[in-house]
Amino acid sequence: MRLPIRAVTPETESAEIIGWVHEVRDLGGLSFFLIRDRTGIIQVTIPKKKVPAEILEVARSVSRESVVRVQGRVKAIDKAPGGREIVPEHLEIISTAESPLPLDVAEKVPAEMDTRLDSRFLDARKPRVRSIFTIRSAVTSSATAFLASRGCVNIATPKIVAAATEGGTELFPIAYFEKEAFMNQSPQLYKQMMMAAGFEGVFEIGPIFRAEEHNTVRHLNEATSLDVEVSFADHNDVMELLEDLIVHVYESAAKNCSDALEELGVDLKVPAKPFPRIPYAEAIEIANRTIEEKLTFGDDLSPAAERAIGDTVGQHYFIVDWPTDIRPYYAMPYPDRPEFCKAFDLMHPRMELSSGAQRVHDHDLLVERIRAKGLSPESFEFYLKTFRYGMPPHAGWGLGIERLVMTMLDLGNIREAVLFPRDRHRLTP
Repeated sequence: MRLPIRAVTPETESAEIIGWVHEVRDLGGLSFFLIRDRTGIIQVTIPKKKVPAEILEVARSVSRESVVRVQGRVKAIDKAPGGREIVPEHLEIISTAESPLPLDVAEKVPAEMDTRLDSRFLDARKPRVRSIFTIRSAVTSSATAFLASRGCVNIATPKIVAAATEGGTELFPIAYFEKEAFMNQSPQLYKQMMMAAGFEGVFEIGPIFRAEEHNTVRHLNEATSLDVEVSFADHNDVMELLEDLIVHVYESAAKNCSDALEELGVDLKVPAKPFPRIPYAEAIEIANRTIEEKLTFGDDLSPAAERAIGDTVGQHYFIVDWPTDIRPYYAMPYPDRPEFCKAFDLMHPRMELSSGAQRVHDHDLLVERIRAKGLSPESFEFYLKTFRYGMPPHAGWGLGIERLVMTMLDLGNIREAVLFPRDRHRLTP
């Protein structure tokens, strides 16, 4: 019976495994193969004087990263990976890998990021890389289950749209028959429309597209966003929901991904609630104590400012009460001080993870805010229409999955947290 490598134990007596040749070692009278599948690595030991000639012949032609089938006796051996080895009675090469390899899957020879991404299918064979995506999968699965348990409906919204979510020029235009169209920046408008539909709570995990000319370790032009919108809620309600979700996914990963975390050498600490809430004006003051290029009221936070504040706070935190002029038109101003709005950012000490707000749900105020941003209400008629027929108060946020995984696992580059990155310079593979 063919077994996953992790299931092969000395008590198995005999097993058949199929996997990739991770390493080959020849010590004269003995040959060793390390065979790898998604569950782990096992040693195949070939004592040259004790195995049939046909096995030796096949063994001599095996190259690293070839796919092989091995059937044989399982033995306990302390020095072998996992404390067991297989002595083959049958060895078959299923698929031969060319030599030399584009990169070293065993990671004895490090590779640059571009080299790794050019051969991502090989890079992803590395146990360390696979562990990142095992944890990413657990994050999205646990987030989905968590939000469903809170009564939110999983929706899917268009990625080809006629109007920008927030206006501006950071859009990818596409040819859409005889019309002008764009790749969507965010599901924002559509998830708000579902509040008018009476869904009360929705979420989506899907791609977003930003035509920003960044070339940094924390920006992508195609990213994955977890978006949430909730009716009869204000900014405080959805901040609490976001805080609960972050804690939940950390707890879930710590509980269910122990092997992957161990492979990465990550001791995952679950964030403590409640997360501090720091007004924007105070955040500017904190940053200006240490950064060289001082910020003034109305500036967005620079990466240096985010790091300075993060170093001071030392944990996840919210920046709240942003100036209305620098937030999107759909952010609700405070009635008694309209220069500020009910917007927030969730911050990790390293960077921003999420942005959200209570939304403007009054049609006339929303039109006023759109015009104040220099945009045309006519371009948003499909969206504004929903506010004329009973729109409840609502609030929501968008959370970057890659940034969440990057900060959870202390990765140095956001491209580590996405299989096939799209950035300013990379369109393949």
